[in-house]
Amino acid sequence: MRERLHEVLSDEQVLGVIGLLARHGHVGPHLFTDLAELDALALALEPRYPVANYCKDVLRGRAGARVGVVARGCDERALVEMAKLGQVDLQCVAVIGIACSEDEARACRCPRPYPSRIDAGEKVDGVSRDDVEAFLPEAFDRCIKCYGCRNACPVCICDTCVLEEACWVEHGRIPPSLPFHLIRIYHVVDKCVGCGMCEAACPMDIPLSRLHLPLLHKVKELFRYEPGADAAESSPLTTTLEEGPLHA
Repeated sequence: MRERLHEVLSDEQVLGVIGLLARHGHVGPHLFTDLAELDALALALEPRYPVANYCKDVLRGRAGARVGVVARGCDERALVEMAKLGQVDLQCVAVIGIACSEDEARACRCPRPYPSRIDAGEKVDGVSRDDVEAFLPEAFDRCIKCYGCRNACPVCICDTCVLEEACWVEHGRIPPSLPFHLIRIYHVVDKCVGCGMCEAACPMDIPLSRLHLPLLHKVKELFRYEPGADAAESSPLTTTLEEGPLHA
């Protein structure tokens, strides 16, 4: 792993490598720019953070620059989806792949807990999906509409969010009505990479991935499409909500 990091960081066009820094008893995301800094690199996969968004921010306004990133499977898939949305140029990102353990895969219910290239860790089988029926709708009654799920999502990039528009979601109502959750999953179902960041961010412990993952499976089953698998493959879903609500 460290050999691969040295290889990437030695490239003169690479601004640095994004990874987790362990210092003074704390661990957080950091842009490593010096080979000597790599001794403080934390090879653990926690804490979680929106890797793709960090790449976008580091590369913004730096034409021709490249950045390395320590990424798990869902991080790499998020980068692919961000590339489709015009947010990241994959030619400017060098992925240093790290595979999730079996326990980590189970915690996220991840069907593909590894990147396309594995530089650290061992490839393990993904977790089979839950049925939609197994999701407990009453869990939504705990929602406080904090927007943590949206804010943590690596593929939510809209400047104006329809979830804040009164024509879609009634203002002042907590818990929000079911359309709040249905609209959100519709907006990301063809981009969701199954990272579980939304569920991890939820202060009310709503098991959001138990709703998302079966729907992702259904998109794959119906359209033979998997978000984050191929940067050249367009989404089969083209309908948006931007024209306003539909009326009978």
